[in-house]
Amino acid sequence: MSTHSDEQPSRPPSRSSSFPSIGYFSSPFERWKEENVEWSSAYTLLDTFETFFDARIDLWERRLRKQGQSVLDGTKDVLKRRGIDPNIDRELDKLKKTLSIRMQKVNTAWHSTKVVRTREKISFFLGVHTVLGSALMVCLYPQWVHIFYTAACAYLLPLRFFSYKRKAYHYFLFDLCYYVTILNFVYIWLFPGSATLLTACYCLSHGSLASAVITWRNSLVFHDVDKVTSLFIHIYAPFTFTTIRHYYPEAPARFPALNDLPHFQPVRALLFSSALYMVWQILYWKFVYVDRKVKIESGQRTTSFSYLLADRRGAIGRALSKVPEDYRVASFMFGQFLYSIATEIPAVWFLYDSAFLSTIFLFIIFGVSVWNGGGFYIEVFGRKFEKELEALRKELAEMSASRAATPAASTPSLVPNDLESNSEAESDGQGVMLEMDSRPTPIEKKTQ
Repeated sequence: MSTHSDEQPSRPPSRSSSFPSIGYFSSPFERWKEENVEWSSAYTLLDTFETFFDARIDLWERRLRKQGQSVLDGTKDVLKRRGIDPNIDRELDKLKKTLSIRMQKVNTAWHSTKVVRTREKISFFLGVHTVLGSALMVCLYPQWVHIFYTAACAYLLPLRFFSYKRKAYHYFLFDLCYYVTILNFVYIWLFPGSATLLTACYCLSHGSLASAVITWRNSLVFHDVDKVTSLFIHIYAPFTFTTIRHYYPEAPARFPALNDLPHFQPVRALLFSSALYMVWQILYWKFVYVDRKVKIESGQRTTSFSYLLADRRGAIGRALSKVPEDYRVASFMFGQFLYSIATEIPAVWFLYDSAFLSTIFLFIIFGVSVWNGGGFYIEVFGRKFEKELEALRKELAEMSASRAATPAASTPSLVPNDLESNSEAESDGQGVMLEMDSRPTPIEKKTQ
């Protein structure tokens, strides 16, 4: 996914990044600087489709706008004939303001601490039970694994779309992991008898998607929906195809392509998967890199390439920074292609023929995500706790310093207020008695 995460709540980079993009998994990449692009002229069919649908959508919008204005004018006429104030624009403005206030309240409540904690608890609950349920399914009901994979993606992918769309991160949805996920569903539900599609889906799922857990540091953080989604997209595809290949006894009846593929032919398998990979890369370059070039360069949209380039700590970011700017995109695309082939080699030569090695492979990938998740819980929350302790320590030090600098006379009395008031009353009483004693008596007055 790249769904994908790791991690930390995966956060795409700032939109102000000055680089273009070319996606891969779900992390951000860079922007295209090449101004003289002529390859797009070859995609006349795609351009025709785009022009056709854009024109139709524009026509529908104008018709709806005109129809809406007609309805509004007719309503005003009816109200005027009935003696009712026809100026409903004012009422509409009031209604809009009321709805806006209510939506703001709903949004505030949705992001309140209590609701966020409840969502995190639900995510944690479902995440833990997904791990347990998947382990039970592969042992007891392997025929349900691909069904659960489809149902879970039908729930998680729309959430990812709306979340990324709201944050203007939706160009990440053109990354390779989503493309492979769609290919997997096409094979599972539409063409289960296609040996070519099975080869490509198996290689890409065990290659690019599975390795993304390591490359992008996906982590098993149950309370974070974004991290869970990224990990699910990357790890459940190889898990599903491993189950279909090695742990589903009736799989050849449900997926007839298995009958035609007792073993992979390595060169042929790599060619099929590479061909579908190149289809994605060309489409991504056309629709994102060429057609949306202005939005990307202006900073309105962010993609994966800028993230890798900005990450100077990563090997990819350091390598790209050494490449001249005019050749970075081409170098990155070529590196992606080599990376995709390299990660598919274990699946082609070892995993397809060995249930034991496939299981070990999944354990390693899953173990990396658990390790990353443990690091997140311990290091992130540990650092947060350390910061809180440090803030408390500074506060206590400041209080001690201010107390030491205050003169003793200005320090508050430790005598209780009741005792102070009683002592004051007693002193006042003694003063009155002394004053009365000092006055002459009537006898003394006569004597005087």
